Amino acid sequence: MTVKVLITRLDSSIPAPSYAKPGDAGADLTTRVDVTLAPGERKLVPTGISIALPNGYVALIHPRSGLAIKHGITMVNSPGTVDAGYRGELQLILINHDVTQVVSFKKGDRVAQLVIQKVEMAEFIEVENLPRSDRGSGGFGSTEGKS
Repeated sequence: MTVKVLITRLDSSIPAPSYAKPGDAGADLTTRVDVTLAPGERKLVPTGISIALPNGYVALIHPRSGLAIKHGITMVNSPGTVDAGYRGELQLILINHDVTQVVSFKKGDRVAQLVIQKVEMAEFIEVENLPRSDRGSGGFGSTEGKS
């Protein structure tokens, strides 16, 4: 299924989001500017793209796995959430987790992926007690060492 997403390129030299291969979930996003990240440094990176999603959809911006494994580059708030009502430029917070290497990107380099998903809205109903479950209130690490 496809959904129509309106886009505006804020810089005509920046490519529109596109899927690298048939069946890919994420469309490539590029940087609108040259950017250099020192070890441990994070920066807000503009993509040169604004979008208009239909109500009932969200855009999630994910880091690129190749940049993560090869260079230690990821996103601080991953995935980034773009609500249907947002009309500003898509920007992402990149961080360099490599401890020694500076990483640079040129304008137009692929730096993230955009995934469009349908959203279910919740009706929050306050109750005195929640129904029981097998997991209960077990949180982080609560199933470690258990079969």
